[in-house]
Amino acid sequence: MRRDSMFVRSARVVTAVAAAAGAFAAGCGGESSSPTDQASVAKAMQASLTADLTELHQASADLQAAAPSGHAWSATGDAAAITAMKAAWVRARTAYEHVEGAIAPIFPEIDAAIDERYDGFLATIGPAGDTNLFDGTGATGMHAIERVLYADAIPANVQAFESSLPGYKPASFPTTAEEADTFKAGLAAQLVTDTKGLLNQWTQGAAPDVSGAFQGLIGLMNEQQEKVNNAATGEEESRYSQRTMADLRANLDGTSKIYALFRGWLATRPAAGAAPAGTAVDGSITTGMDDLKTLYASISGDAIPAPPATWSAENPSATDLATPFGMLYQAVHTAVNPVSGDSIVGQMNTAAMLLGIPGFAE
Repeated sequence: MRRDSMFVRSARVVTAVAAAAGAFAAGCGGESSSPTDQASVAKAMQASLTADLTELHQASADLQAAAPSGHAWSATGDAAAITAMKAAWVRARTAYEHVEGAIAPIFPEIDAAIDERYDGFLATIGPAGDTNLFDGTGATGMHAIERVLYADAIPANVQAFESSLPGYKPASFPTTAEEADTFKAGLAAQLVTDTKGLLNQWTQGAAPDVSGAFQGLIGLMNEQQEKVNNAATGEEESRYSQRTMADLRANLDGTSKIYALFRGWLATRPAAGAAPAGTAVDGSITTGMDDLKTLYASISGDAIPAPPATWSAENPSATDLATPFGMLYQAVHTAVNPVSGDSIVGQMNTAAMLLGIPGFAE
């Protein structure tokens, strides 16, 4: 599943979830107010995610504040400012990866503005492309900013992939005072605005859509395999900073934390048909997540291991599967395979069924 289908996928999720949530609420009759029901999970989720969303907004503001203005950027003369912006970007990125699974289906438009990839934006913009890399229109969000901050170190496979896209414009630092001012007041400021809007909607709006959030968590677990797949083609997520392995870890940490809010509710669900009781399903999910965390922790650094030059996702050779990348690929695909009932995704779909929530479908 490609990230640039987020607009369409999220719309489908929200539509399906809205219908299902209404049916679920009717079935509950609004009777339960214990810590193990839907309403209390929503309240706990709203409180739990607020810290990361606050950090996301603060890091975005810090990045904008550190941006040089009034002159073209210099890798040497502005080294301290660029380092500060990169540090703020990493903080923002980590915070969003923690909450992405629950947030993306509920706020699809803000998710796209904050987290869409360059190729996803170009697919929407069309062959004219985004001619101004520094303003707050066209390609926006964390990856548009990342593309500027790491413009002097774009990996060769990323360069090869992006240069083939209709509307492509090479990444660069601001090369004039006007471009530097535009970055600060445009692209960087837009991220501050979008993250503030997201924080306000989350903290001041109605209780979050628990059904949508849980389905989003399942979808994000499934996307672990996409994030690995894309490393072989230059399409990976944090492709300029080479931090996609760090993204995977943050995604999993955040998903585990949010999933934990559902465990008490799931424990109340008895066996249903061929599905075991909620406690047994929960045990399988938590074990699977813990095993995947152990795997991710065994890989050093923030980048995914380099794929072998002969790699083929459709038909990987035994030799390529024996490389560090191949072993990661194989382990992740086994762990989250959506067609396997025993995988994390399969077990989370079973949990969704027990909770009366629509499951994930690719």
